[in-house]
Amino acid sequence: MIVDSIKNAELYYSLSPRIKQAFDWLAKTNVSALEAGRHDIDGDNLFVNVMDVELKPREAAALEVHDRYIDIQIMVGETEEYGWSERCDCHSPREEFNRERDVQFFTDVPQMFFSLNERQFAIFFPEDAHAPMLGEGAVRKLIFKLLI
Repeated sequence: MIVDSIKNAELYYSLSPRIKQAFDWLAKTNVSALEAGRHDIDGDNLFVNVMDVELKPREAAALEVHDRYIDIQIMVGETEEYGWSERCDCHSPREEFNRERDVQFFTDVPQMFFSLNERQFAIFFPEDAHAPMLGEGAVRKLIFKLLI
């Protein structure tokens, strides 16, 4: 997992050309004007989900993992809290891995919590179990999906 400010995004471009592509798209896009939903940047190779979500309490945290995609989650405004655990430490699956949706959820309690504020991002790799959408109120966020 990586947590940083958007102003430092170029530090991570060498990890995947799709990371640069995602942040280049972000720099030239008025995110506030976008409708919620999926927006293709490079088909299934790179797309972004724009979400307006109601946050939930920590007790409702559901850790999730992905096999085929890296997530870049970016706050547009306000603050969102996340839970995180190493995937190898998740032992209580809520369901089988859903290959079509590239997700599996766990009932394990996150090992740690952190917050993202406006103009900050987190990159979650397949090794990272993450529980997003925690806190109070409603937020707009972006979830870039980068095919590995």
